[in-house]
Amino acid sequence: MFTGIVEEKGRVIAFAPGRAAWNLRVAAAAILPGLALGDSVAVNGCCLTVAGQEAGAIGFDVLEETRRLTNFAALKEGQEVNLERSLRFDGRMGGHFVSGHIDGCGRVECFEPRGRDHYLRVVAPAGSGRYLVPKGSVAIDGVSLTVAEVTGDTFSVWLIPTTLKATNLAAKRAGDLVNLEFDLLGKYVEKMLAGRPR
Repeated sequence: MFTGIVEEKGRVIAFAPGRAAWNLRVAAAAILPGLALGDSVAVNGCCLTVAGQEAGAIGFDVLEETRRLTNFAALKEGQEVNLERSLRFDGRMGGHFVSGHIDGCGRVECFEPRGRDHYLRVVAPAGSGRYLVPKGSVAIDGVSLTVAEVTGDTFSVWLIPTTLKATNLAAKRAGDLVNLEFDLLGKYVEKMLAGRPR
């Protein structure tokens, strides 16, 4: 479980197919103290298990399924990724509950400054608009954000300067793919309502 509050931007060292899985190596610093093999780390919002560590870097095994269903297929050496360690329940809770299980990829439709603020509009996968409500929560590349507007399967958020500085969202351009995780509560409510007798 995560909060969607990114701890640092890591940098992809390598991402290549291995014998049993794809091998992802990420340079990091802030999240390394206390990190152990088997721990969970959200990489661009996708929950991965630490499979190896070396000075200044973390290794992960990535399934083909994960690569196919996320924006990992577009990862390149040197690219920045958002990193967050799993939630500890002895501290403050910011953001919102994020599972690290990506629902699908969205495509950036518009990202631009509007006055002193930055506006980001994303087209979500077909049919996903039902999980989005104005003032509700969404995770974009693992970043906890508040939905501003929803039109069909397209939604927008506003980004504060802190978010632009602390995450990889500042580098996004129209056409880029982003990992999306919708609010877990909405998905459970939908399932429960679907099973009710009419």
